[in-house]
Amino acid sequence: MPQRRSAPSVRLLTDADVPTAVDTLARAFADYPFTRHVIAADGHEERVRRYQELCLTRIGMVYGRVWVADAGRAVAVWAIPGQDPSPALAELGPVLGELSGDRAAMAADADVAMAPYRPKDPGWFLQTVATAPEAQGKGLGGAVLAPGVQEAERAGCPVFLETSSEANVRFYERLGFEVTADVRLPGDGPRTWCMRRDPR
Repeated sequence: MPQRRSAPSVRLLTDADVPTAVDTLARAFADYPFTRHVIAADGHEERVRRYQELCLTRIGMVYGRVWVADAGRAVAVWAIPGQDPSPALAELGPVLGELSGDRAAMAADADVAMAPYRPKDPGWFLQTVATAPEAQGKGLGGAVLAPGVQEAERAGCPVFLETSSEANVRFYERLGFEVTADVRLPGDGPRTWCMRRDPR
């Protein structure tokens, strides 16, 4: 009889998890279509790592919620209602612009292109989620997303996300999300989908 896999253990991120979580995010997004489009190719992987580290430690951990599974080999970073990260974003803006390098104009154009499709009503927004390549296929992605979806559900809030991967669209649809926009980013950018899950 096949052995049943135990459910992954998911918990809120701690300071000790940060290095592994940053490594997971950096590796998962090093070759992601959106990241390739908006972050310079020169020193790309190190730029992505620094970008993810800043977004995790200065925005997600301060203004949102972050869950990890498998000690940080899966991580989900959420923006939540009632928290305004504008001060951090204003402070980090120049640094994030430098990390975009010669793709900064592309990043700005992508932001403008997506703005009309972003939600106006308050809700939970999935800023980023990743599973380390060697840990994929074990149910960690769905597991690390579940607490945020459940908390939003309990609060009666919708959940939003954007993705530039068609495979991700199918994954999120299985979790109850629906596509609300399908946008081709300017400058020969990737196709990017907005998705929403309303409380049941």
